[in-house]
Amino acid sequence: MSLVIEAHEITSLPITVDPEILGGTPVFRGTRVPVDALLSNLEAGVSIDEFLENFPTVSREQVLEVLKFSRATLHRVLKLK
Repeated sequence: MSLVIEAHEITSLPITVDPEILGGTPVFRGTRVPVDALLSNLEAGVSIDEFLENFPTVSREQVLEVLKFSRATLHRVLKLK
């Protein structure tokens, strides 16, 4: 089985992929902060508040939208098993 993520789900995320910005690395829209920085920081035990202090161009809403999408996607993947 495979998971289908609709185009509108992707375009509604606060993420930009532009070859002119960090070589096309997915970044939070309106910033140069890679989305992977959030995941790496959380994995290292950094709180969301600390992340936002370290990356002030990223909004709490952006972080929460990415986490909500990640959670929903993981739930969908687990239902396929």
